[in-house]
Amino acid sequence: MASLSGKVAIVTGASSGIGRAIAERLAEDGAIVVVNYGTSGEKAQQVVTGIQAKGGKAVAVQSDMSQVSEARRLVAETVKQFSRLDILVNNAGRFMPKPLMETTEEDFDHIIALNAKGPYFAMQEAAHVLKEGGRIVNISTDGTHLGFPGATAYLGSKGALEQYTKGLAQELAPHGITVNTVSPGFTETGMMTEQFRQIGIQLSPLKRLGAPKDIADVVAFVVSEEARWLTGQNIHAGGGIVM
Repeated sequence: MASLSGKVAIVTGASSGIGRAIAERLAEDGAIVVVNYGTSGEKAQQVVTGIQAKGGKAVAVQSDMSQVSEARRLVAETVKQFSRLDILVNNAGRFMPKPLMETTEEDFDHIIALNAKGPYFAMQEAAHVLKEGGRIVNISTDGTHLGFPGATAYLGSKGALEQYTKGLAQELAPHGITVNTVSPGFTETGMMTEQFRQIGIQLSPLKRLGAPKDIADVVAFVVSEEARWLTGQNIHAGGGIVM
């Protein structure tokens, strides 16, 4: 796999879980990584310190990705500090397991803002500065293809992200920029309950949960030079729960 040396990458929601694993893997491949966080500043700094301890380069930058102005600021600050942006990974998001009858307007607005609206305008801002060979990766979920009940607003927000990928892949292709979705399945993170853990193990032909590193390794390929012919795709990284 080609090195990401000299590349600058933003990973949103990178203070823990899948986002942290992606940030660490991209840094391992040589990228300078902007570790975005919303409120977990101490955890984000731990990620940065860990990357630096291994000889990598990273900085932590706070921004609330549910706010359009903050999403734009994250990109602008990155370019101001490093004079370029090569990779944007829209990972920040919130899981909301609420059925229709319990979902408030406030719930709905927040999950759409964080999971769909903020990423959209981060991509818009990034599109102004990404050059030939630029990469955008949207982190969705295999849940949009499973259609399980009790999380419709969440799945709708992630479905929007998948549609952005398809449209923007065509819009940005003339500039040499690829846009893809990576959709994890049941992955061992802090949000995983025992109920979901058992469901995930049963659904996967491989009979285990995903690890954040499993997802990070897929993202690392998608942003690499080897993936230059891959755009507009939804890569299912769920251990076979969606085929």
